[in-house]
Amino acid sequence: MADKTNATDVTQATEEVTALRTQLNEWRRQYYDEDAPNVEDDVYDRQYARLVELEQAYPQLVTPDSPTQLVGGTVRAGFTKVTHAIPMLSLGDVFSQAELKEFTERVEQNVGEPVDYNCELKIDGLALSLRYEEGVLVQGATRGNGTIGEDITANIKTIKSIPQKLTRPLTIEVRGECYMPKAAFAALNERREAAGEPVFANPRNAAAGTLRQLDSRVVAERQLSTFMYNVADYEPLTARTQSEMLTELADLGFATNPDFKVAHSMADIFSYIDRYQNQRADLAYGIDGIVIKANSLPLQRSLGATVKVPRWAIAFKFPPDEQPTLLLEVEWTVGRTGVVTPTAVMEPVQLAGTTVARASLHNPDYVAAKDVRIGDTVLLHKAGDIIPEISAVDMTKRPKDAEPLVIPTTCPSCEAPLVHLEDEVALRCINPKCPAQVQEGLVHFASRNAMNIDGLGPRIIAQLYTNHLVTDVADLYRLTTEQLLTLDKVKDKSAEKLLTAIDRSRDNSLERLLFGLGIRHVGAKVARLIAQHFGSIEALMGAAQEEIAEIDSMGDVIADAVVQYFASEEVHTLITELQEVKVNTTYQGPSVEVAEESNSWFAGKRVVLTGKLTSFTRGDATQWLQANGATVTGSVSKKTDLVIAGSDAGSKLQKAQQLDITVWDEAQFSETMREDAQA
Repeated sequence: MADKTNATDVTQATEEVTALRTQLNEWRRQYYDEDAPNVEDDVYDRQYARLVELEQAYPQLVTPDSPTQLVGGTVRAGFTKVTHAIPMLSLGDVFSQAELKEFTERVEQNVGEPVDYNCELKIDGLALSLRYEEGVLVQGATRGNGTIGEDITANIKTIKSIPQKLTRPLTIEVRGECYMPKAAFAALNERREAAGEPVFANPRNAAAGTLRQLDSRVVAERQLSTFMYNVADYEPLTARTQSEMLTELADLGFATNPDFKVAHSMADIFSYIDRYQNQRADLAYGIDGIVIKANSLPLQRSLGATVKVPRWAIAFKFPPDEQPTLLLEVEWTVGRTGVVTPTAVMEPVQLAGTTVARASLHNPDYVAAKDVRIGDTVLLHKAGDIIPEISAVDMTKRPKDAEPLVIPTTCPSCEAPLVHLEDEVALRCINPKCPAQVQEGLVHFASRNAMNIDGLGPRIIAQLYTNHLVTDVADLYRLTTEQLLTLDKVKDKSAEKLLTAIDRSRDNSLERLLFGLGIRHVGAKVARLIAQHFGSIEALMGAAQEEIAEIDSMGDVIADAVVQYFASEEVHTLITELQEVKVNTTYQGPSVEVAEESNSWFAGKRVVLTGKLTSFTRGDATQWLQANGATVTGSVSKKTDLVIAGSDAGSKLQKAQQLDITVWDEAQFSETMREDAQA
């Protein structure tokens, strides 16, 4: 980036400003409109800061289409436009304690006295607005360009943390952030990569891409959440400070972030920043900085705003946690769906508290965009503070003989030709007998959420396959003690335990088998809904696409995948073999009607399981609860009715105690199960 001294006259400044605006507007389009940024935030921030510097030095160069004068992005086709009566502004950014101190001095100079500030975590998500009339949710909208946003009412009604009705009949517009928790982000990207789809760069873009879906069923599946932190007009509230407003919003039923603090001095603000900069990797959601707001709401109103940002708030952006390391090689591996994924193998480096030596390169398009080469020094960071990712190549250190990576044309496992299927970015091996796919499929079949065959992990499966003891999942049920004893490190006792686990899995309900078969787009929840609807695998195999698509939360994509899977003669043969070895192929859980009409104490309750259970597995407990009408969720909120805590319970137990939610130990849960059975 050029220094300010290089722009010695208006001509040079004009040329640099034009180039910066072109580049920044393209990055803005990718970030806001496509939810697919091509650069990291800090790269954008540096270029943006340079543009601000030039426009301040040459005010005559400021134009309405400059990124410094714009808020957010455009309205996506397919959505109705919503005009914000009070504009939704963005925040100004600072990157150092000195810049932050300049902001507070500017505020206090305008006010004429010391000011208290409310410090809040800057959630890495998508800004949204919720409008309530007489306490009832009537509209949800994105920020859009600050003045005009998108009507996403149908989508936000699927988000559990957004109340449909307030605890008081207020007419009010509440604003906040919609985000995707880190765990949900990691799981979503894993599913997308396995399906050959492009992955999201970070949780913010995953949340934005989800919230702006035209199909609200997709939104419901992706576990979005929210933190609300502002109102368009505070008059309907009793609160007259930012901190009081957060408490009052929580009382109205909104999810608010509890980790805020009123600061009375710069030392308080810096202490808060240091604390959460160190703790950000441990949070369940992504943050990229701290927001500092004048705490008094009347003061906020009197200070007002510029065309783009409020004068009473600022965002302190965290520096990127990046480490340089050397790219040693790229491995290409085959997953159970046939997707061939490149993985960068690097010299180990400490990053956000862990040692990292590998990072996914996702697909050939990603490899080309990053232009990584063997021997490159690369900058490594964690997307969403969780997934190791190469952010850039240090081109100044590239070896002179570095060659572009060669994209394979044949499968690294079976050497079959690789293909690009329509609408996929991934390379895929479509050989159904590919050894790598078969092994990965066996591992998935035995996994906890599928057939739950304890002890049958990747090491044992690799030996079984290599020694030609199994060729498909039906062969698992034909294994003998003598065969298992030929495997490395398998003795009499472990062979007996493994055969017992395999035998026990024969009795699983149909939904576990459906999930274990690895049908594309069929996760554990979808498998349960399908099994519940059809009752048997024979009924499902004979179902038409339209019948499957009509099931709640399905749709054409899933229905097509199921029909296509069961159209295969090889699959028909496999199902017959599974039935011959006495694997259950019927649904054994409750029907929809039975679950809804259950007389169990648990019927209609929202339950969270946490910690280690000893009397049964987490999967068995979940299955029992669902069979008795409960909804089992993965996170604790004000809507949670019960938390069942085993040993070594952690943050979920703490949150339940903070929210005064009923907590049972395993013994109390077991006793209530017995009482239910006797009722």
